[in-house]
Amino acid sequence: MGNYRAKLSRAGFQEVAVNSARSRNNTDKQSLERSDCSPFVVCVEFHRVTNINLQNQFYAELDRHTPRFMALYRQKAARTGKISEALRNILNHYDLQEAPDVNVKRTAVLHALTVYLREEDPDFFKTCNADTLDETNLTDTPVGLLTVVADGSAQTSTVHFSPSSMAVVVEGDLVMRDIPRFSDAYALLFGLIYALHLDYPRKLVHTFTFVQKVFMGLDDGKPLKPSLHALKTDLLLKE
Repeated sequence: MGNYRAKLSRAGFQEVAVNSARSRNNTDKQSLERSDCSPFVVCVEFHRVTNINLQNQFYAELDRHTPRFMALYRQKAARTGKISEALRNILNHYDLQEAPDVNVKRTAVLHALTVYLREEDPDFFKTCNADTLDETNLTDTPVGLLTVVADGSAQTSTVHFSPSSMAVVVEGDLVMRDIPRFSDAYALLFGLIYALHLDYPRKLVHTFTFVQKVFMGLDDGKPLKPSLHALKTDLLLKE
């Protein structure tokens, strides 16, 4: 990953610079805990760099492809193998939701996308209980999404469709917290990484590249990997 803290600090995200100072001076805890890394700042910076509205573009493409994504996931889940089993677990949990709304669908699609692309990073998708949020050990998390649950179910499932809140983790720090939905946090993390020209999570490069090129339409001039190109083609086919 490298240089997350320095780049965030240079871009004006004060929480990272503040956390760096804690070990040197902890006399003003209240001011040290102030965070200026807000969703608004991320969206503004992303628009400045790309001239694209981060959330509008992300949700429009995600929602447009959701029916086809779900069909592809179910086709894959009906087969045998580790990937199919992991998809079945997500879809079975999704099917238990009563009248799933758009946010539940977005959560299912985004969680399953990583599995479908044969990527896995347990240090990226983290979960904790609300009453232990401030004690959660994130030192081994260079970048990730933290799902905060209120019902003590942090260890019972890897996918939570109605979290208490979400947080974005960078180099072990909660740089954004109290985000209402999983898909919101996902979009904000992508926007943060892209706007600051940071490396994608090493174990999720295909996932984030797909989001960049297919969801956001941000081409870097490099051809898609065969697996990503195949998924893009499958999404455009009629069911």
